[in-house]
Amino acid sequence: MNPKNRAERVVAMDAIANEAENLAKSGADPLDIQTFAIGAKKELANQRPDYQNYFDAAVAAKKAKNKD
Repeated sequence: MNPKNRAERVVAMDAIANEAENLAKSGADPLDIQTFAIGAKKELANQRPDYQNYFDAAVAAKKAKNKD
């Protein structure tokens, strides 16, 4: 992943965390906060995919599957 995309992902993750904290402080339901955070992270993954991370996860899954 190029440095610009990585920096944008870091900023976006911080924004998601801050918004989740604001929701919690305002008394939002924990399930709503969790739903927001999961949805926001999925959207971020769609907009700024980290292909190296996906590749590493696929390799690890394949190794775990073949271990048995």
